[in-house]
Amino acid sequence: MCAKHDTKGFSLIELLVVVFIIGLFAGTAVLSLNVIGVDRELEREALRLQSLLDTLMDEAVLQTRDYGVLFTNNGYRFFVYDYRSLSWLDPVGDEFLREHRLTAPLAVTLFLEDREVVLESAYEPEFGQQPQPQVMLLASGEITPFEARLFRDPAGGRYLLVGMLDGSLEVTRSGFD
Repeated sequence: MCAKHDTKGFSLIELLVVVFIIGLFAGTAVLSLNVIGVDRELEREALRLQSLLDTLMDEAVLQTRDYGVLFTNNGYRFFVYDYRSLSWLDPVGDEFLREHRLTAPLAVTLFLEDREVVLESAYEPEFGQQPQPQVMLLASGEITPFEARLFRDPAGGRYLLVGMLDGSLEVTRSGFD
């Protein structure tokens, strides 16, 4: 007599295919959450600026030197105040203070005393024109109160870097759901 084997269940191949499909969907879900969630590049830029300003404020106090920050739509640059010539100078040869441009489409807006400052798209001085930084870091440890908003899309999420008169800096985020 021939015995009939009636198997009920799934083969190993069928199980592997199902596990693969579930893994594919899970991977897609994780990646899409990253796109919708917090913008890592934007966060990195906000924390970079905060770190630079913190370090520069310490240097200003230690060296009794005033620094200035000039913001543009797509970046910022630093200047050193020279009391001999009574003007803001480029920090020549200092890689730490060189101009920094944000990668497109990242942008920045600046608020001083709750008013938005109209920023140029780039700093291109005319001959003989002196730079006028919007934010000053003084040797006394004080800083011009400001709010810099870094964003990718004006209607989307943003990182806020707030500088208080006492020199404290705070980074917060808003608009990310």
